[in-house]
Amino acid sequence: MFSQSCKYAIRAMFLIAQKSVEGKYTGIKDISEGLDAPQHFIAKILQELTKKGFLTSAKGPNGGFLVNQEQQKTTLLEIVYAFDGDKIITSCCLGLKDCSEKNPCPVHEEYKGIRKKMSHMLSNTLVSDYNDELGLRKLFLKVV
Repeated sequence: MFSQSCKYAIRAMFLIAQKSVEGKYTGIKDISEGLDAPQHFIAKILQELTKKGFLTSAKGPNGGFLVNQEQQKTTLLEIVYAFDGDKIITSCCLGLKDCSEKNPCPVHEEYKGIRKKMSHMLSNTLVSDYNDELGLRKLFLKVV
């Protein structure tokens, strides 16, 4: 459904947002370990998230990545659009270019409802929404 980069971007944002509550930067090593992901791949994703304004970064011994108060309000839809575009919300689930209301594919009507629910969830979920649960370890981000 989401590209691998998009999945890691969302997971990284959740992790960093939770760790940013204390106002401290999180280093790339801690992020990649926290996500159980390759450090070089995560570095590219974090660079892109920073470039697009979703993260704040700082160099040096106490540096790393931070999600400031304004960035805590980032929706998952904004991240998805930044990495994967709007195809998850607008495209045919069977990959048909000409699928539309006037020319529907066999599952068009059912998938339309799924797309609407997906769009609603993504646009109404902030990266900060799960800070407490992640901090209490009620939720996880690591591949188990």
